[in-house]
Parts: sequence; structure tokens; C-alpha cells
Amino acid sequence: MDLSSLRPAKGGAVKATKRVGRGQGSGNGTTAGKGNKGQQARSGYKRPIMEGGQVPVYRRLPKFGFTPIDRKPVSTVNIAQINKWIEDGLIEKEITVLDLKALLHASNADYFKVLGNGELTSAVTITAHAFSKSAEEKITAAGGKAVKAFRTLEEASKVRDLSVEDALLKPKARLVKRAKKSTKP
Repeated sequence: MDLSSLRPAKGGAVKATKRVGRGQGSGNGTTAGKGNKGQQARSGYKRPIMEGGQVPVYRRLPKFGFTPIDRKPVSTVNIAQINKWIEDGLIEKEITVLDLKALLHASNADYFKVLGNGELTSAVTITAHAFSKSAEEKITAAGGKAVKAFRTLEEASKVRDLSVEDALLKPKARLVKRAKKSTKP
């Protein structure tokens, strides 16, 4: 067996093209199998979804809501939950953004916010992107410290010359808009 002996399988592996517009005897003359007139007989006709005359799905479903383009995914955690983690022995004296990601099953692109629901019994240093006023007061009252992170883990991993822990705490540079110089005399 070699390449010269290969043939397509018998029984319809290769079909002859439909030869439209070759006269009445061919069976595909005059209207070329497109019926009589109408939108579908014209060139350029394209209807992506046709459901046989019933109301299509894109008209049956309601239209509501939108997702803002600058939305930040935020994962929240309460003081009560942090206290439970301490009691269970999952964390000790410090909670980093990496710990929050692991404990909350969040993604690298998430921001973390600590909320003030519950009571904190031991001094803990917590690093997160945002704190509610009551959460910050409860952390400092227990002898702990609230450290603000500026970047997500995803953003911090892309910063050159810094470890992820250092990049989390480094503020982002502000964008400065430059005014265009006018060319008028």
C-alpha cells in the first residue's frame, strides 16, 4: 500500500457539487433550488437563528442589568470568621493576602475587605485591601494592626524587582494626564 493506491471510501465520501442553473433537465434550473422569489431567494440572505416561526429565544428572554467595565471583584470576611480561624488554629499572629486567598477560596484577581461583624479576642496583624471603620477599631482595640494592601496578587506578581509581599504593599503610581499643546498662534 502506498499513497498512489489511496482512494476515498465508497458510498458517499466524495459528493459531486450541485450544478445549479444548468437548465430544466438538470433538476436545478430556473430558481436553482431556492423556491420562488422572497428574501431567501436573494443573494446575501443570512438569518443566524430561525426557530420555525416561533418567537426566537433572544426575544423570549428578558433583558436586564449590566456589568460595569471597571468593576473590582471583592471578597469580604468578617472579624467573627477571622476569630474562628484563630481558635481553630488555622492562623496565628499574622494574616496575609495569600492566607485570605487560601481561606476564602478566592482568585488572584480578588480584592479583600475586612468587615466588623463579631469580636476579636487576640492581637493579629491583618493585611487586606480595605477595612470597614468598625473592623479597624476592633483590630486595634484587640492589640492588632490593620495593614492596607494596594495591589491584587495578580498585579503584584507582575511587578519586577520586588517580591510578591513587597509589591502588595507598594502603592500604584498615579496616571498623569498631559494637556495637549495648542497649535494656535
